Amino acid sequence: PLPAGVLFIDEAHMLDIECFSFINRALESDMAPVLVLASNRGITRIRGTDYRSPHGLPLDLLDRLVIIATSPYSAPEICAILRARAAEEDVALAAPALALLGRIGEETSLRYAMYTVTTAALVAARRGAPEVAVEDVRRAYALFADVRRSTKFLHEYEKDYMFNELEESDKADG
Repeated sequence: PLPAGVLFIDEAHMLDIECFSFINRALESDMAPVLVLASNRGITRIRGTDYRSPHGLPLDLLDRLVIIATSPYSAPEICAILRARAAEEDVALAAPALALLGRIGEETSLRYAMYTVTTAALVAARRGAPEVAVEDVRRAYALFADVRRSTKFLHEYEKDYMFNELEESDKADG
């Protein structure tokens, strides 16, 4: 049995059908935890089956959930989060560097922008600067690819990699 409290499962679409069966049974208990599931998937296959459903979750479980819609962060929200992350890591950010990181967060992902704060701080430290400047952010961005740039690179040079498994239909989808 699960202990009472809150059970948070991130990437819930990665669970398989047996896990969902267990969760359904656990929710029947008098001491059932508050269940919070997070997923960034749309209509996708439920692991362990050939069925597709919203968020990759079985329909009988979806019927028991309250679904909270989310929206992407705005540029000011991204900058506020990055400012807090930088403060947590004791990283001093120049205002233009923070603005650039905010734009990077909008164009790539918040996670990538947060990692760029760390790598830009290392670049700034290497040049002996007291704070991260735009040039440090640009250097970190040039050194470490985000998902979109990495995917583009792999498509351009796929023939140079061993065991390339990209199907012809996948190539057409780009």
